[in-house]
Amino acid sequence: MTELKARIRRACERATAEYPLRSNTVHPLTRKHTGTNTGEGIPIIKVEFLPDADHLEITMAPKGSGSENMSFLRMLNPSEGRKGIKKYVLQCIFDSGAKPCPPMIVGVGLGGTSDVAMQLAKEASTFRKIGTSNPDPEVAALERELLEHINQTGIGPQGLGGASTALAVNIEWAHTHISHNPVAVNIQCWRGERATATIAADGKVSYGNGAS
Repeated sequence: MTELKARIRRACERATAEYPLRSNTVHPLTRKHTGTNTGEGIPIIKVEFLPDADHLEITMAPKGSGSENMSFLRMLNPSEGRKGIKKYVLQCIFDSGAKPCPPMIVGVGLGGTSDVAMQLAKEASTFRKIGTSNPDPEVAALERELLEHINQTGIGPQGLGGASTALAVNIEWAHTHISHNPVAVNIQCWRGERATATIAADGKVSYGNGAS
């Protein structure tokens, strides 16, 4: 695992030096540039093991700060229920306005703990494909309701008005504690870029753009 992460870091440094990958990574206090798109905790690498898998799949998902800055978390009171969740998500959309470069992909994380909800929201906005629905029928229904409401806000593409404010609302969820209800929102811009490489057991590599 250490070797895998080290190689990904080196690949990120090489891509920054040899290809048009703009360097954006700075120290959070001094704002000093690293110049390599690497640094403490960067790039962010998440690893998941699947039983009986005979291949390695690597997905890269670069994201601009215009949309990433539009990230929100609130620990709702369970008594606020479904109505409270919808109200909070819509308030996040109004607060975001044109900043995330709509039409946007809205990722929502429900349940878990505060950190889990944020992670679920990021997965929903970044890795779920447009047009897919959550397998839970209650959650899928909420996705449809929120998408309809968001596209009725009139924000529109680039905030210029219209009926296409969001391309999708994707919700991922986890069971949570009885005394709270975490709700997180993470927005992806219309580009929704990602790319995937699959390395088979025999060493053969196949590529995909992972486009929504």
